[in-house]
Amino acid sequence: TGCIFKYDEAHPLGSGIGFKEEDYPNFAESFYSETKGYMEQMLKCYPHCLILRVRMPISDDLFHRNFVTKIVKYERVVNIPNSMTVLTEMLPASLAMAKKGLTGVYNFTNPGVISHNEVLDLYKKYIDPSYTYKNFTVEEQAKVIKAGRSNNELDTTKLMADMPDGVVINDIKTAVELCFQRMKVNLEEMGWLPDNLPPEFKRA
Repeated sequence: TGCIFKYDEAHPLGSGIGFKEEDYPNFAESFYSETKGYMEQMLKCYPHCLILRVRMPISDDLFHRNFVTKIVKYERVVNIPNSMTVLTEMLPASLAMAKKGLTGVYNFTNPGVISHNEVLDLYKKYIDPSYTYKNFTVEEQAKVIKAGRSNNELDTTKLMADMPDGVVINDIKTAVELCFQRMKVNLEEMGWLPDNLPPEFKRA
């Protein structure tokens, strides 16, 4: 996972300076992130391993582990730009990397960052025009969650330089919009759109 970092003085929010593969984890405010940070250090000892740092994975459906499916159920979200992984583009890339024999750590996200608001605005545009949401601050969020949340930008220079020929990886904003376009078609074919989304995919 790439959720082992948080913006800091060397990697300020909005600076475009992302964490690189050799950077040591600086976020351990949840059991998940702390243990993943330890695990990465151990896996790096094995020269044959390919370690992919995925963040906030997004898919073309509303599968319950989809980042979109999770945040649309929240009344309020923190509007912070983050690196994210669009699985439709990145899963084929992972197979190509394995076939090429790549090993070691890679920041496995689409280049750039996108905010929660931008994601939800695209959800509203393509999936549910009636959808609404509100923002709150990190401090306000901390009062209602049990564990801290990682917010960061990962540097994808190494990933893009080593990517096998023929693999297309769009910047995150383009990739997410294309993802929602495909999601709309998928849900229309399932009969869920325009107005038949199951209750489990709606805010309670």
